[in-house]
Amino acid sequence: MLTIRRSDERGQTRTNWLDSRHTFSFGEYRDPSFINFGALRVLNEDRIAGGGGFRPHAHTDMEILTYILEGELEHHDSTGAGGIVRPGEIQRMSAGKGITHSEVNSSRERPCHMLQIWIVPSAEGLEPSYEQQAIDRDAVQNRFARIAAPEPLACEVRILQDAEIWAAQLAADNEAIHPIAPGRRAWLQVARGQVVLNDTSLRSGDAAAVTDEASVMVRAREPSELLLFDLA
Repeated sequence: MLTIRRSDERGQTRTNWLDSRHTFSFGEYRDPSFINFGALRVLNEDRIAGGGGFRPHAHTDMEILTYILEGELEHHDSTGAGGIVRPGEIQRMSAGKGITHSEVNSSRERPCHMLQIWIVPSAEGLEPSYEQQAIDRDAVQNRFARIAAPEPLACEVRILQDAEIWAAQLAADNEAIHPIAPGRRAWLQVARGQVVLNDTSLRSGDAAAVTDEASVMVRAREPSELLLFDLA
């Protein structure tokens, strides 16, 4: 079964430096039909103006992942971790028993376009930690490749939950398939481009919850970038 979440149906927060679209309830935006999808709690598409960003603020008990589409994001946190996240990389911060961090567009001229993902961890009160990995560019070409998992391999970050994140960059007219194990479900997010999923057209910002299906099969109508969340 597919449940489609259209881009223009998402919530929105706009300030002088931020345009954020909320797939699930977030901040002042509340939608009882879209609180979460399993452990996937937040999936925000953020556009941050040059010089803008999230000043130091605190989190607890959440796996927070950042996936950059355009531009660069500078990160600093109370563990001493810091750096710049760019397209082609995946960043993970485990808030654990408490962490303070900031995320700022490292350019004063160019916007930063990114997806921020929150996944509820399998346990509370853990030690905070930070990780950043370069994604294998060849692995994601015209197929799904895993970029985050509980037991990560090279070019993957660790998630403290029974959840995996897969990425794909499809050329036009190419097809990718991701099998779904019995008892699991998937959330497909179109980061950009246009694809067809089971005869349903999805454009940039659109998403689909996939339940009681054996696989996800998508075909790109134009160059497209996808994230897929494989969840218990």
